[in-house]
Amino acid sequence: MTKIFVTGIGTDVGKTVVSAIVTEALQADYFKPVQAGDLHFTDTDKVRQLISNDKTVFHRSAYSLKTPASPHAAAALEQLVIEREKIGLPKTDNRLVIEGAGGLLVPLNDTQTILDLIEPEYKVIVVSRHYLGSINHTLLTLNLLQQKGFDISLIFNGNETKSTEEIILKMTNAPVIGRVDEEEEINENTVLNYARLFKDKLERWINQ
Repeated sequence: MTKIFVTGIGTDVGKTVVSAIVTEALQADYFKPVQAGDLHFTDTDKVRQLISNDKTVFHRSAYSLKTPASPHAAAALEQLVIEREKIGLPKTDNRLVIEGAGGLLVPLNDTQTILDLIEPEYKVIVVSRHYLGSINHTLLTLNLLQQKGFDISLIFNGNETKSTEEIILKMTNAPVIGRVDEEEEINENTVLNYARLFKDKLERWINQ
């Protein structure tokens, strides 16, 4: 079972939309280990709304926290401590897309971060969105994953900024799956179109 972990260079860079696209492209299952905030309409709910295939199974989060904050802080408000060993993978024979929370070093507790959820055999997709400071955030994220030996790919989210992307790729040599443009609306059709666009590159990367 191939496991693809979707992380980002920070918060609100498009991880959930990219997770939906990758899930649709591979007709994979989806799992959000830790949901913090938006319990009325979770990231799992958002991805479910954007998926049109009938094969994907949506697995329940290990932790569902009320406050939109770093998981360790949201848990503390509920007098909880997130325990990594209690975040097990759902049982499935299908490919599995796992969506992180925030960036790699967002704390789960006093000693562990989102990075600790990523096992050595996982494929890792990094979502990068351009803003002032995003080069630094993207390089830090990619370099850390490369140092740890993960098999990584990059998806850009938003309009192209050529000079930014060129320096990121020159300095990391990271492979690029593609780009999600600045769309007026993200819906099932939008996700399906990108899924079809990215499918071949995703399959080649997974099977290499």
